[in-house]
Amino acid sequence: MVAGGPYGLEDVIGKAGYLRALVLLAVIPFFWSLPTSLMVGELASAIPDEGGFYVWVRRALGSFWGFQEAWLSMAASVFDMAIYPVIFVSYLSRVLPEWTAGYRGVLWKLAVVFGCALWNLKGAKIVGEGSIVLFCVLISPFVVLIVVALWRWHGHGSGAILHPVAAPDFSGAVAVTLWNYMGWDNASTVAQEVENPQRNYPRAMLGAAALVTLTYLLPLCAVGLAGLAADQFSTGAWTDAAQIIVGPALGFAVVLGGMINGVGMFNPLMMSYTRVPFAMAEDGLMPKQFLRRNTRGVPWVSVLFCALIWALALKLSFERLISIDLVLYGSSLMLEYVALVVLRRREPELVRPFRVPGGTAGAVAAGVGPALLIGYAIYSARSESVLGLNALLFAGLVAASGALVYGAIRLVRKAA
Repeated sequence: MVAGGPYGLEDVIGKAGYLRALVLLAVIPFFWSLPTSLMVGELASAIPDEGGFYVWVRRALGSFWGFQEAWLSMAASVFDMAIYPVIFVSYLSRVLPEWTAGYRGVLWKLAVVFGCALWNLKGAKIVGEGSIVLFCVLISPFVVLIVVALWRWHGHGSGAILHPVAAPDFSGAVAVTLWNYMGWDNASTVAQEVENPQRNYPRAMLGAAALVTLTYLLPLCAVGLAGLAADQFSTGAWTDAAQIIVGPALGFAVVLGGMINGVGMFNPLMMSYTRVPFAMAEDGLMPKQFLRRNTRGVPWVSVLFCALIWALALKLSFERLISIDLVLYGSSLMLEYVALVVLRRREPELVRPFRVPGGTAGAVAAGVGPALLIGYAIYSARSESVLGLNALLFAGLVAASGALVYGAIRLVRKAA
C-alpha cells in the first residue's frame, strides 16, 4: 500500500539530481514515514476495527469529523487510484504501443480496475499474499540492475552522483518523495481481517518503513554511481537505465515490472479504501446496502461502488496531480494525529499493546514533522491548477463539500 519498488522515483532524480534525491529519500522517512508508522501502530493495535482511521477519528472527535476523515480519504483516492492504471498502460505501451493506442488504452485501464475488483472479492488474505508475490517479481530486475551497476562502478569515482541537474525543481522533488512514502494508514482499514492485529500491526509498520527506504535508496545509488545522468530521468526511465547498464532483456523485465507495479499497488489500496464506506454504513452514514458481505467476508457492494467511481475518474488524467493528492491525504492524516492525542487524554485506560514513545508529549511531537511537510506541500501547490481552478482552492472546495454532504445526510436521516 506504500511502495511497489523504485517505480515512481524517476521524477525525484530528474527534479533534484542524485545527491539531493538520496538525501530526501533518506531523511524524509524520519519525519514522515516513521512518525506515521508509530501512530498507526498504536491506534491499529488499540482499536483494531474495520474502517481503521475513520473509526479512530470518529471515536476521538465525533461523527462529524469522522465523516470528514472518510470524505478526505476517499476524495484523495480519486486522484491517487487514477495513477496506477496509467502506470500499467504507460509501461505496456513501451513494448506494445499499438495495444494502447486510442480507446485500447482506456480498455486496459478499465481491465486493471475491474480485474482488481474481482481479485478483491476473493478476500484480504488472497490480496495480501498476491501482493507479496507481485512485489518479489517486480523487484527482481532491480536486484540484477543494482548488482551489475555496482560491478560496473567497482569503486571508481562518484559517477553521476555529484552532478547537478540542469533545471532543478526541489519543491516538485519533495512532493513526489512524500507521495512515494505515503499510505501507511491505509493498512488500518482491514484490521478485523488481520490475524493478531495487536502484535502484527506495530511490527509490520516499523519493518516496512525500513524495507521501503532500502528499496528506494539502493537502486538510485547504484545507477548514479554507474554514471547515468540524472537529467535523463523522468517517468518510465528505469527501462532506459536497465537497457543501458545491462541490456534489452533486463529493460523488458523492468517494463513487465512496471505493469505489475500498476496492478500491485492498485489491488491492496482497493482493499483498504473499500472498507471505509462499509464502516460508514455501520454508522448510518452510507446506505445499508454497503453492509453486504460475500461468503469470504468482503463488502462486495463497497468494492464494486469504489471500482465504478475510480473507473469514471480515469478520463480526468489526474496522474500528474500529486500535489492535490497530498493536500487531501495530508489533511486526513493530520486528523489521525489529532485523534491519537485526544484518545491519549480521553481514554488513558484504553489497552495499548504498542505506544508512541514519550507519553502525550511524544504523541504530539510525532505529528510535527508530517504537519510541516504537509504545510510545505500545500505551499508548493499554490501554482497548480485543476479543472481551471487554483489547486488549493479546488482542494478547499472538496474539503468544504464534505461538511455540506454530512449536513444533508443528517437532514435525510432526521426526516426518515
